[in-house]
Amino acid sequence: MYNGEAYITGTCVVRNNRIYRDGVLLLETPQEQELTDFLRAGYDQVSGQYPKFHKMDPLSKLGWLAAEVLLKDAPLNSYPPESVGLILANKSASLDTDLRYFDTVKDIASPALFVYTLSNIVMGEISIRHGFKGENAFFTADAFDPGFMAGYISQLFLENAVSACLCGWVEVMGPVYEVIMYKVERSGGELVFNADNLQKAGSI
Repeated sequence: MYNGEAYITGTCVVRNNRIYRDGVLLLETPQEQELTDFLRAGYDQVSGQYPKFHKMDPLSKLGWLAAEVLLKDAPLNSYPPESVGLILANKSASLDTDLRYFDTVKDIASPALFVYTLSNIVMGEISIRHGFKGENAFFTADAFDPGFMAGYISQLFLENAVSACLCGWVEVMGPVYEVIMYKVERSGGELVFNADNLQKAGSI
């Protein structure tokens, strides 16, 4: 009988104008570079072929970029779309975009910003790009909680709700941002999916 065991088969960390995949530095830009320019540099290196990226808010760009890094060379398209989950969390929800949208209301409200005034829109952008149709949830917390994330997702595997999953932390508030994203699969890896290994894999 399947016991719900799963494996971390990929990690992506984005912080301090650096992008890491599986602990290896992929991109580094000057620390003084603004987030918008850093995200564009990341997009150009990783993809460069998805025009909708330029319309996204920073939260969606960060999540989309991390997913692209994880899936570009090792996609999850061998799984049925309904069996691929997406579980994310952050601290500020969509407040970064909410505040910018509020500023536009003083003159003429921006529909382009309003679209992104829900934190789970980032999951929609990732799902559209990669065709995911499985279990999804977005949580808010003061900090990334590996124990909660591991427990919640392990239960999904145990219940056969998912066979693979992207999960992690996607936070942005003004110039401060951080992404720790994991690819988790029922088989195919050596690093067991649990709270300790989530913590270790994301501590770069």
